[in-house]
Amino acid sequence: MTHRTVARGVIWGVLFVALLLMLAACKPEMKPPEEVMDSFVAAWQKRDYAAMYPSLTNHVKESVTQDAFVSRHQNIYEGIGLTELNITAAPTEKDPNAKTDQIRYKLHVEMKTSAGPIEFDQTATLRKEERAWGVDWSSSFLFPKLKDTDKVRVQTLLAKRGEILDRQGHGLAINEDQWEVGLVPQKMEQPSDESVSKLAALLNLKPEDIQAKLGASWVKPELFVPIALVPKDDPRETELFMVQGTAYRTKQVRSYPLGAAAAHLTGYVGKLNEQELKKHKDKGYRPDDWIGKTGLELTLEDRLRGWDGQRIYITDAEGRDKVTLAKRDAVDGEDVKLTIDSSMQRAMYRELENDAAAGVAMQPLTGELLALVSTPSYDPNLWISGISTEQWKKWTENPDKPLFNRYASAYAPGSAFKPITAAIALEQGMLDPNEEKTITGKQWKKDSSWGNYYVTRVSEAASAVNLTKALMYSDNIYFAQVALGLGAERFEKAAGKFGFGEKLPLPLAVDVSSLSNAGIKKEVLLADSGYGQGEVVMSPLHVADAYTVFVNGGNMIKPVLEYDGRTTGEVWKSGLIRPEVSRMLTEQMKEVIQNPAGTGRAARIDGLTLAGKTGTAELKQKKGESGQENGWFVAYDTDKPKLLVALMLEKVESRGGSHHLAGTIKALFRGFAK
Repeated sequence: MTHRTVARGVIWGVLFVALLLMLAACKPEMKPPEEVMDSFVAAWQKRDYAAMYPSLTNHVKESVTQDAFVSRHQNIYEGIGLTELNITAAPTEKDPNAKTDQIRYKLHVEMKTSAGPIEFDQTATLRKEERAWGVDWSSSFLFPKLKDTDKVRVQTLLAKRGEILDRQGHGLAINEDQWEVGLVPQKMEQPSDESVSKLAALLNLKPEDIQAKLGASWVKPELFVPIALVPKDDPRETELFMVQGTAYRTKQVRSYPLGAAAAHLTGYVGKLNEQELKKHKDKGYRPDDWIGKTGLELTLEDRLRGWDGQRIYITDAEGRDKVTLAKRDAVDGEDVKLTIDSSMQRAMYRELENDAAAGVAMQPLTGELLALVSTPSYDPNLWISGISTEQWKKWTENPDKPLFNRYASAYAPGSAFKPITAAIALEQGMLDPNEEKTITGKQWKKDSSWGNYYVTRVSEAASAVNLTKALMYSDNIYFAQVALGLGAERFEKAAGKFGFGEKLPLPLAVDVSSLSNAGIKKEVLLADSGYGQGEVVMSPLHVADAYTVFVNGGNMIKPVLEYDGRTTGEVWKSGLIRPEVSRMLTEQMKEVIQNPAGTGRAARIDGLTLAGKTGTAELKQKKGESGQENGWFVAYDTDKPKLLVALMLEKVESRGGSHHLAGTIKALFRGFAK
């Protein structure tokens, strides 16, 4: 071998060694194990699952792709409603016999989920592979008993909505199991139109509406397509299930046993719309939740609504439960028992259902409301099963407005207001009940300053009119003169104490009553106000409550709708009139019904003494014009009073005025006395 060859070999050897040294120098420095674990935990806590993946060992990466790793974390954590995640990691004490290429860490995991907090400890192992440390990850990092083939599931624990019951515990708004009738496309007759037409006829639906449900994008031949809800005792049950392709399942739904008779009182529930969801976003409502829309279902929503619970648990590959991770129990809504008497509610509805009317029945000594009726009405159960376009059109185009709540709406009370005017004047010492006012003719005005304006009375039966005759004949002129004698300031101040301008203390949406729009500034308005016209408006509910002053020694009782079995009669407005004034007016109002000449004589019942007042409110733009008239009749029994009824009937101008209500008053008191 020549010197040149040796030299050349040495040179190449040196170059090779240099190259190895250079390559070694280019290799990245191995990260310390604690830095690897800190990086892994930091990314985990931020829920940056893609950033966690590089910290895994190669062995783990061979068994799970980055996409699968990220997807598993996302699906599980989002599914359980994870809101907070806190993780701490600390190396365990070194075992002298442990392998030098492994380091164990103790992990402490805390999280907040939709079902409650979850907390656990876990052991993680860092492994050294060649020149890198990696986390030996497994599914148990997510939850200790979770295996790769297991699933984390979330179960909703349904809460029951509270029920609304009457005073005897009978249901007014209840949760009831009903049949949900539907069709399974692949089991239907050929052609399928035959099954659809038969089902439509039985359910009073349009075939095209059923076809639209069958044509929904989610429908598959083998799936159940819900069509309608029917009660389990529905007489059509056998016929429905004989239609080929029909199927059914039990579904708990809201039900209103009194139907139209109590619709405006109970109201109804419906699915949240987008606007309601925004309004209640802080209350935990979900898009598919049902919420009270009207009536007590709306005003008592916070008490009636239950809060669903939730359970987070692990199942194995066969779907068997392994362990519950977190559980939040359901909280049922509160049942609310009312003072309402279902028998009285139904009876009042039957009497009024063919008219545009309102009725209120109450126990005048305790304030307990026994019935609240508005007619015409609607069946609230239809809102649960689904309102057809035709039904909605029928309701909204009906001139008598069946969706409108009349017992809670403000109307001119007409002559039903006269006892209040009398009570104020007597209490103020501004009226001698025995003094006779000379009134001749049907029309009267104070003087020429009134121009063409005048007050008209219904009857000229008396020209010498005292308080008894004024109430008995319902003399407008008499009460106009009484109001003028009081003066506007005194009249408004005293009358206002009867609850005008205030919300009735009830969990109901009731119009606030008003004496005037902007104060009584003119004599003609004061005169009209004295007999319940002008700008005076009151709800039938308020009228009924105002009359309790006449049976409670001058105190106005607080109306009560919730039943506790021991209601004693809480006073809402005390000392409005002296006891002797209240007794005097009761005696005067007996004549309205008991006297053969009284305007309410047709309501007289042998063996039962009633006191009360009839009234007709005229809705006219000008004097002398004809227009709509609303009739009123308020009555109560006077011997140990148990019942007070206030009725308002629209459009009585061609039906005998308020006298048309006498038969209803008689029927209700007779029925209640049985």
